[in-house]
Amino acid sequence: MLALRHFAAEQCDLVIWETGMGGRLDATNIVTPLASVITNIAFDHQQWLGHTLTAIATEKAGIVKPGVPVLTGTDAPEAIAVIRDTARQAGSTLIEVPAADALRPPCSTVDLPLLGAHQRRNAALALATVRALSDSLPVSAAAMDEGLRTVRWAGRLQVLKDADGRINLIDGAHNPAGVQALADALALHFPGQKPAMILGVLADKDWKTMCDGLLPLAQSVCLVPVASSRTATPEELRTTCAARHPTVPLNLCHSLAEALRLTQNEPFRLLAGSLYLVGEALELLGAAPSTGADERRLNEWQGSR
Repeated sequence: MLALRHFAAEQCDLVIWETGMGGRLDATNIVTPLASVITNIAFDHQQWLGHTLTAIATEKAGIVKPGVPVLTGTDAPEAIAVIRDTARQAGSTLIEVPAADALRPPCSTVDLPLLGAHQRRNAALALATVRALSDSLPVSAAAMDEGLRTVRWAGRLQVLKDADGRINLIDGAHNPAGVQALADALALHFPGQKPAMILGVLADKDWKTMCDGLLPLAQSVCLVPVASSRTATPEELRTTCAARHPTVPLNLCHSLAEALRLTQNEPFRLLAGSLYLVGEALELLGAAPSTGADERRLNEWQGSR
């Protein structure tokens, strides 16, 4: 409600209203939007959304509103079946955006600043949404092209280079699907290169599966805590990682700052595992203003007990 009051006070022309988690029971699900967009369906937050793609899709499809168009880029058969059925029951037009759309102009030809093949699929879905709303929100082809060419997204396969040309690749891969997208992007954009990795994860994520996907990509790994009470400790990360990937050198660090100092001369660093880690990294690397401890405490607020 605070967000909606703020947007109203600012007289926003358009709001991209992102669901926090799931959809059906999410606090954001009080609005009737111009369009409902379900990017994809993957395993995350299973303890709340369910342990099958069908269950997760049912929660996410809860944002569908009667008569409001629905767009999705998901292609998982069990998930798309749920979305189709939900749209049909709501009397909503469903627009499916297949992966092949990312291989067609303009997505295939534009110089997209976002790395990763998955971002071209996201771009195709964004374009489809703009076109679906063309009657009420007309956007020119030139504006769409400029939007694709100039888009920025902090912490999502973001490349920071220092004065000596050393690369920091920062990515908020915080679930198995995100890790797979990161692995695919590394193979595409940095073939044959193994970065020094700084890894911090939340304990309530499927971090063992994530580590299995991430550690083989690295020449060495610094294990760090995340600035959250939900963090997995470096000690428990080391125990599991050493057992599952004994050939990867591991360094236990008590802070992200310590890990950055330890790897400061590495030509290629990758920081991944949590969006909390990404936020702190961007601050320490001078790519984002410091939010301070007060905002982090607010993020962790659990309400009265």
